[in-house]
Amino acid sequence: MELRKGSWKIAILVCALVIYLWMLFVDHSHVLTDISQKITLQKTRVPSRSVLYQSSDRSRIEDMPPDGRTDSKKSQSLLPRNVSGTLEGGISEYQTLKQQGLLPSRQLPTALIIGVKKGGTRALLEFLRLHPAIRAAGSEVHFFDHHYVKGFRWYRRRMPPTLIGQITMEKTPSYFVTSEVPKRVKHMNPGMKLIVVVRDPVTRAISDYTQVKSKRRKMPRFEDLAFLNGSKIVDTSWMPLKIGVYVRHLERWLQYFPLSQFLFVSGERLIADPVTEVTRVQDFLGLKRVICEKHFYFNATKGFPCLLKSEDRATPHCLGKNKGRSHPYIDPMAVQRLRDFYRPFNQRFYQLAGMDFGWY
Repeated sequence: MELRKGSWKIAILVCALVIYLWMLFVDHSHVLTDISQKITLQKTRVPSRSVLYQSSDRSRIEDMPPDGRTDSKKSQSLLPRNVSGTLEGGISEYQTLKQQGLLPSRQLPTALIIGVKKGGTRALLEFLRLHPAIRAAGSEVHFFDHHYVKGFRWYRRRMPPTLIGQITMEKTPSYFVTSEVPKRVKHMNPGMKLIVVVRDPVTRAISDYTQVKSKRRKMPRFEDLAFLNGSKIVDTSWMPLKIGVYVRHLERWLQYFPLSQFLFVSGERLIADPVTEVTRVQDFLGLKRVICEKHFYFNATKGFPCLLKSEDRATPHCLGKNKGRSHPYIDPMAVQRLRDFYRPFNQRFYQLAGMDFGWY
């Protein structure tokens, strides 16, 4: 019996010794890690503030639950800083960092193109990609409406790698009309820059219908879908028409974000004068005016501006083959009834947005 008690005591001492040695090893490894990080920082000459942003802040944001229950003041302090101000010294700053061997990393976006469908969002994104300080996800990620439960870490992996001073951007037009999205975006970043591309709601609805019709052989006429049972009553439950009531969607967003964080881009002006609209976006994002007339040419066949070169191609080209497709014939009386329907909503939208888009 005494022998068994002695064996237990020896076993306990051995376990305690093993735990003590393991703790010493972990502390030692941490010291080595800290030393290696300091050496790396000295080699790349990156400001400590930026390094903290990339390592500490980013991981803490991703660990926050995407359910909106975190204290808003606390979550705001964990958000990435707006680093667009580092561009004041010119584009060469982050190019120099790249030459020094600093590897790009994936960051959560600080700017979103949130809408609207068939308003010109794809064109705007392609134009903005000409700017070396903007890096954008290539396809619509649909994080805030379809994949929110997958968390911020999943979202960040869908973003392109960026260097310090570059802006990460994403475009998903359905964000503007999805009721849950504003609260979710604010939870991730209360300082998010929000860009909304809008277009005459009647023309937009016809364009939306045309896109769907091109994929379906048997499709009812536009007029049959736009009005209830052949009457003059507009079917506002039909999504192509529901999207165009912009004021209702904007009112919901303004419950979470101030108007100063929005930029409204005219889809019509983006076609007629792309440089002016893109310049407004560059100013809104705090970037130098790099994109200018030399980047565009007008394609008379398609009827909209095309690019002399882009991020992916160095030769002149237009957007996808589906852009600029012809609209089907719509009864002019039906078009007029829709314009009459949208008029009061458009006026309220102009007042909220502080901008007259001229849809009459």
